[in-house]
Amino acid sequence: VQLVESGGGLVQPGGSLRLSCAASGSTLDYYAIMWFRQAPGKKREGVSCLTSDSTRTYYADSVKGRFTISRDDAKNTGYLQMNGLKPEDTAVYYCAAAPALKYGSTWCSLFGADYWGQGIQVTVSS
Repeated sequence: VQLVESGGGLVQPGGSLRLSCAASGSTLDYYAIMWFRQAPGKKREGVSCLTSDSTRTYYADSVKGRFTISRDDAKNTGYLQMNGLKPEDTAVYYCAAAPALKYGSTWCSLFGADYWGQGIQVTVSS
């Protein structure tokens, strides 16, 4: 599966962005979807994940209550809605996926994935 992120950019603190992750080459509903981010000089951080059966979601403590992960399998696209953005959310955000056939339909992880997008910049600044 190939993944392409869109929707990043510059936003003021307190603002919102919605990142999209368009999949091709395979049907996204066979995959768990993850979002990761990496700020300059910092390690990659798992932000959120959603199981392939859409029954479970997980969020990093730093984004709980502000970010929402979702998917539209009819559009073969995953999303990360980001509200209440803070300067510390500034990073390159990566969409990732892992096949349910390998890990199970009720699995997802904030620690790794099998397939990755190229990343997209999100900058939160006034």
